Amino acid sequence: MVPYVNTMRTYQYPAVPVEHELMDLSPLLSRLLLQRGILSQAEAEVFLAPDYLTGLHDPLLLHDMLLAVQRIEDAMKQQERIAIFSDYDCDGIPGAVIWHDFFTAVGYTNFTCYIPHRHFEGFGLSVSAVEKFQADNVQLIITVDCGTSDVEAVIASNELGIDVIITDHHEPGETLPPAVAVVNPKLGTYPFSDLCGAAVVYKVVQVLMGRISHTLPVGYEKWWLDMVGIATIADMVPLRGENRVLAHFGLKVLRKSRRPGLHHLLRVAKLKPQYLTEEDIGFTIGPRINAASRMDTPEDAFHMLASSDVVTAGNHVAHLEKLNQERKTAVALMTKDVHQRLKLLSEIPPVLVLGNPDWRPALVGLAANKLAEEHGRPVFLWGRDGNGVYKGSCRAGGAVSVVTLMHTVPDIFLEFGGHHASGGFSVKDEAIFSLSAHLNTAYETLGEAAVIREAVPVDATLTLDAVNESLMREINRLAPFGKGNPKPLFAFMGVVPMKVEQFGKGHEHLKVTFETARGTLEAIAFFATPDSFQFEPQVDQSMTLLAHVEQSFFMNRSQIRLRIVDVLAVTDLS
Repeated sequence: MVPYVNTMRTYQYPAVPVEHELMDLSPLLSRLLLQRGILSQAEAEVFLAPDYLTGLHDPLLLHDMLLAVQRIEDAMKQQERIAIFSDYDCDGIPGAVIWHDFFTAVGYTNFTCYIPHRHFEGFGLSVSAVEKFQADNVQLIITVDCGTSDVEAVIASNELGIDVIITDHHEPGETLPPAVAVVNPKLGTYPFSDLCGAAVVYKVVQVLMGRISHTLPVGYEKWWLDMVGIATIADMVPLRGENRVLAHFGLKVLRKSRRPGLHHLLRVAKLKPQYLTEEDIGFTIGPRINAASRMDTPEDAFHMLASSDVVTAGNHVAHLEKLNQERKTAVALMTKDVHQRLKLLSEIPPVLVLGNPDWRPALVGLAANKLAEEHGRPVFLWGRDGNGVYKGSCRAGGAVSVVTLMHTVPDIFLEFGGHHASGGFSVKDEAIFSLSAHLNTAYETLGEAAVIREAVPVDATLTLDAVNESLMREINRLAPFGKGNPKPLFAFMGVVPMKVEQFGKGHEHLKVTFETARGTLEAIAFFATPDSFQFEPQVDQSMTLLAHVEQSFFMNRSQIRLRIVDVLAVTDLS
């Protein structure tokens, strides 16, 4: 057997040669912009100062936009029953909330919102959902964050006399469904193809607000940018171009949001609205929205966001908190089960494949991610959905592409997809118990061809004394961070810890303390120990620290600190 190649994460410094500086900017900010591909003064000005009026493209440029709004206008004039069919994730649900808010604000009441059950119905518009809409006398279906590939369901809808408008952002296949309109930035000549599903909805609503008769003030739809911001950040679309504008203003509106459910959720999470960042969406708001579909019914998340009643919204937040805790417990038990089963193995194979028909497919990705990090190798976990189909998720856990592995043995899968680091799959019944053998044979056959050799770019070297409020202000000018605009990664070379300790209720987090000219500086890593890194940090021992600089407002205390990414020996960074 070919031994597993666990190539530890490598780093590259500098990320790209910096041959010039941008005018009127500090050398560091200039470097950070240049290394993100922002090469001119004009590009820098646009990036650093997102503009709502000039930074968004004309929504009428979207494919089939005019057909869509004309059909929706006709439906509203005729008082037809409209069904909003959205995906169940952090993109689809906020998109459905935008439709709810729009129809409610303009006084249109003959609509319903439907979110499929993840475990029993799966992704996308289905024939069974269309049949339910017929029974409810629906005459127009509007999809959110799905539908571009649902040809069969749209044909069935047409046969039942129900029109369909698709609003989506997924890649189109060879055949588009025969809908009234397919509004998708990946079709036609729209200038920006990376919008999320909720942003596409917002674009449609923008046009409708300018065409239909209503008494709302001009620009009222901007209040719904909070949903666009959540979806844009949580769905991990590139935060460049139009998405940067939407995320920037989405966060601004989110910090002032009037939604009682969000206010209650933030109180429970001990977060101050005025300090919300993209990380709070990723680690607090997003997981609770997703918990609804992973554990129960996604309508709980929808009503938490859409309800204007304080008591109702609060009840939904409480239920989501309960579901989120149940999710954590279920993933912990799943991980514990895997650990116990691994103890029975004489040797852990290069590709770790485990499953249980009782596991929820919606949760296995969370456990796979943790296990891949622990064992530094690809992990494939599977469960069985409500229809009896074996489904799973995979994570690379190092340098081996999970997509390459699956492409090598396609015949055992019903479906599979993803990218090098993570993916999803469903397996034929007869292949489920030979899945491990197939994937490990694929790895052995591929050998070096399965290995991804990518270095993580380091933006700059800094001294610990440089970490201060001024540096934080410079970094914040680049926010929000995410795909396409990573948080700056700095190397602190030859630094010596004065203290290395665990903290938290269960001592599950790591804190490394340094002495600087301004006093002590803390560097933290959640769910980590000193041996979690390539080089173990020790008191009074020189090392190279790779970290982000961040500002924490925990317990109403402002603190600038470092977030550890890795620790290397002093000579390991070149």
